[in-house]
Amino acid sequence: MTSVFALMALGFLLGMRHATDPDHVIAVTTIVARQKSASGAATIGAAWGLGHTLTILVVGGGIILFGWVIPPRIGLSMEFSVGLMLIVLGIMNLTGVMRRMADSRLMRVRPLVVGVVHGLAGSAAVALLILTTIRNPAWALWYLLVFGLGTIVGMMLMTAIIVVPFTRSSHHFTRLGGGLRVASGVVSLAFGLFVAYRVGVVDGLFAGNPAWTPY
Repeated sequence: MTSVFALMALGFLLGMRHATDPDHVIAVTTIVARQKSASGAATIGAAWGLGHTLTILVVGGGIILFGWVIPPRIGLSMEFSVGLMLIVLGIMNLTGVMRRMADSRLMRVRPLVVGVVHGLAGSAAVALLILTTIRNPAWALWYLLVFGLGTIVGMMLMTAIIVVPFTRSSHHFTRLGGGLRVASGVVSLAFGLFVAYRVGVVDGLFAGNPAWTPY
């Protein structure tokens, strides 16, 4: 029983670390760039983590319980969707679309959708890693849930930390906030193009024989 609790604690910590992956941080930064409070940013982080966890549980659970096998082209397509999403988020930030849509319902569910897409790209790797260490399907599912909770907490902390320097009301920090929005847009666009190129060309999504290793 002690080893089980230790494994769950490890899953929670790995989930928190998973939230700090570069593509996750870049995507969420484009969303929280307009936030003026740490609590508002943390709420966005929680929504991202929830979407990520839902996908992890559905896809990872299917792999664990039903032995789903994800074909290489499907796996690469899920990763390619992350690149496309980063490109779109970057363009939206740079063109001011996010500012104009700030109060729309679409913008309020956007962190959840972004989390779902990220979960699609990472769920197979997490589930396959679990299968190598946990043979009991029930405990493997519990590990997925605890891992997901870790990503929620980790992203809440990350998003709150990102906006702390920009919560001041002075003109200086207002200008810095605008700079953050532009910088996050540029970085998101550039990283999205890199991911799309790596998956589409280097890993062979658009080739005859794609090669995919979940990671």
